[in-house]
Amino acid sequence: MLDRDYQEMAANGICQAAQQASIATHQCAADVAREQMRPCVLFRPALSIDGDQWCALYGGNLQDGVAGFGDTPGEAMSDFDRQWTTCHARKADSKGGEA
Repeated sequence: MLDRDYQEMAANGICQAAQQASIATHQCAADVAREQMRPCVLFRPALSIDGDQWCALYGGNLQDGVAGFGDTPGEAMSDFDRQWTTCHARKADSKGGEA
């Protein structure tokens, strides 16, 4: 009887570990999907150094395009994502709903 109890306990432990691994896998897939939807991934702005900062620029120039700046390329891309959202919202408001 002790062997059967031990086997059930071991099986329950394996099932719980498998369930936790499944949850972690789904979370990781959701994180990857969210990253792939970032504006900097979708629109691939050009990265360059502007002065002492990195610049992520989508468009022909800073006046007409969308740009993000940061001390690292990653920070510039994150700022680009923020700017993309706010710049498009402002442009849509100024054009009467067109972005």
